[in-house]
Amino acid sequence: MVKGTQVAKSAPVTEDDVYRVLSLVSDPEMPGVSVVDLGMVDAVSVTPDGIQVTLIPTFVGCPALEIMREDAFRRLVAALSDRATAIRVVFTSRTGWTSDRIRPACHAALRSRGIAPPPPPDALPHCPWCGSSDVVAESLFGPAACRSIYYCRACRNPFEGLKRLS
Repeated sequence: MVKGTQVAKSAPVTEDDVYRVLSLVSDPEMPGVSVVDLGMVDAVSVTPDGIQVTLIPTFVGCPALEIMREDAFRRLVAALSDRATAIRVVFTSRTGWTSDRIRPACHAALRSRGIAPPPPPDALPHCPWCGSSDVVAESLFGPAACRSIYYCRACRNPFEGLKRLS
């Protein structure tokens, strides 16, 4: 060290730092839609011992869970390991995920990808392409366990819709 200079200490990690990193972690079945916006983050704990992130699966048995956990861990290590002694990312079944956890801003992101946000209880979703409510359910089984297939009678396009879970 040169005389008269000081080595700057890194600022401690904050929960906001962790959430900023987690906002880059997408659900691989919905690229560009983060686990934060989907409401999958149950808890973030930042202590002198390290960081623990607890995620909630949208569906038990979802094949993308391990991919999301690994992506979150990898990104946290890359961004914060110089300021944290340990980093853990785990899933919990203690808290059940519901579609009400999805952030309102995420609804526009879903529609831009052709996926209808979850509808109100006992209703069908609106078409993400034209906004019409003149839709029919084609199949409760979509490309992922959390989505169904619909058909819009107004614009004649098929689309996916997130299932409502309460």
